Amino acid sequence: MKLLRVGTAGAERPALLDQDGTTLRDLSGLVTDIDGALLADDAALDRIRAAAASGELPVLDGSSGEPPVRDGSGPRIGPPLARIGKIVCIGLNYHDHAAETGAEIPAEPIIFFKAPDTVVGPDDTVLVPRGSVKTDWEVELAVVIGRTARYLDSAADGLAHVAGYAVSHDVSEREFQIERGGTWDKGKNCETFNPLGPWLVTADEVPDPQALALRLRVNGELKQDGTTAEQIFGVGEVVRYVSQFMTLYPGDVINTGTPAGVALGKPEPKPYLRAGDVVELEIEGLGRQRQEFKDA
Repeated sequence: MKLLRVGTAGAERPALLDQDGTTLRDLSGLVTDIDGALLADDAALDRIRAAAASGELPVLDGSSGEPPVRDGSGPRIGPPLARIGKIVCIGLNYHDHAAETGAEIPAEPIIFFKAPDTVVGPDDTVLVPRGSVKTDWEVELAVVIGRTARYLDSAADGLAHVAGYAVSHDVSEREFQIERGGTWDKGKNCETFNPLGPWLVTADEVPDPQALALRLRVNGELKQDGTTAEQIFGVGEVVRYVSQFMTLYPGDVINTGTPAGVALGKPEPKPYLRAGDVVELEIEGLGRQRQEFKDA
């Protein structure tokens, strides 16, 4: 299933993208929202599947019968997950990205955090922070946890705790991240720095998370063109590893790293983002995002 949330910020309604890929179905008669509580409730998810298969779900008001993306004429698509507990991020997790930045391949996953309040909808405006000269792009596969995970034994067990997947944009400010002392977090937690969505695709529709193409364009120019096969630590291993250091709960998110092609890895002068730039990104089977960047 492709689950999403539609409406103005703070007042989104739960919805489902129909099998035709264009029609939005209203889930508000079945569930109150798309969140960790729902993802942990197999019976509720089964009710959604049954209602979708029977055709009884009503069409969401404002659904036009066209793909519910991009030109601003249809309803706003918000983040596909409400009440996110925590966002765990994995740094330098692609062989080609580590190579382009001159970094050594990490022996263990590098972990940092993003605050849940960085999350915005997939097509919402992203703000270039005040004083920023090195705002960068990163298309990433987001993993959404569906079962409480602690001290997992194997990568297979890690995958069994995944509820679904989504497109994530790990926007980063490299000066704040690298040159201003301390940890990476200050370059990762600026407002609007984590567009998420458009939908959460349940794990049963993603048979191999290590075989997904990721692409990102800036002002129409292809910058990133990678595959999750390049990940140093695969999705199942990442979930297993993180569970050794913290408990993962339903509704937690893991951003699993970005492939090569970021501005940081380009020759000087590096083409960092400015107000007026448009970034478009997609992951195979998980949908597309489009953001215009403006000054904070």
